[in-house]
Amino acid sequence: MDLGVKGRVAVVTGASHGIGRAAARQLAAEGAGVLLVGRGGEALSEAAGECRVEGGEAKTLEIDVTTDGAGERIVQSAERELGPVDLLVSSAGTNWARPLAELSEEDFERHWRLHLLAPFALFQAAVPKMAQRGYGRVVTVASIASKRPSLFNLAYAVVKAAQLSLTRGYADSFARQGVTVNSVLPGPVDTEMWAGVLEQTARDRGVPLPDVIAQAEASTQRGRFATPDEVGAVIAFLCSEQAANVTGAAYTCDGGSVQALY
Repeated sequence: MDLGVKGRVAVVTGASHGIGRAAARQLAAEGAGVLLVGRGGEALSEAAGECRVEGGEAKTLEIDVTTDGAGERIVQSAERELGPVDLLVSSAGTNWARPLAELSEEDFERHWRLHLLAPFALFQAAVPKMAQRGYGRVVTVASIASKRPSLFNLAYAVVKAAQLSLTRGYADSFARQGVTVNSVLPGPVDTEMWAGVLEQTARDRGVPLPDVIAQAEASTQRGRFATPDEVGAVIAFLCSEQAANVTGAAYTCDGGSVQALY
């Protein structure tokens, strides 16, 4: 299927690893020019190389999205290197967790800066310009934790729920100007980040890591973790012409982990 993004300019944050890297690669394979944004310079360069192998133009920007002015700098870099931003994927994040009894205000603040303020700054820099041109696709990578909070990662879950509200607000504000804004809610995904969470869980609970992995896999209806490419494909679809009438949606992509009707 031709997603209709050939020649479009995409910005993907969190693009050096995991879901962001997979999304950047799939957009590049569809002919989009991609600015890959992340903190790991070597991994970022490798990801950009994968995008070029797929046939897309790829540039990189090594930056911490939580720093002051990062949103503006990211958009300016994309405009300078590739052109006006058409597609924006906000995937930078972490699932760092701490048990409820040990949570502090600093834990909430850390997640707040990364998962809410950083996307907000990026939206503010990119979305009004999309609206002026009458076209844009924005996708945030949230989490099923925003629907089913865990006492083991409550700060993360609370802020991810706020991220959903932010995304919906932008969707409603810019729908009539040709900009769609949606979220993807992954469950467990086979990434380095998720592996780190499982290792931390095993340590905190004092149980063997294989037992923690087996329990986490069993929590999904499919009995396995998703691959980054499976989530990346949903992101690419939401960036497509075929998804022109989809906005304000939160696409659960969790292998059946959350057993709910909506």
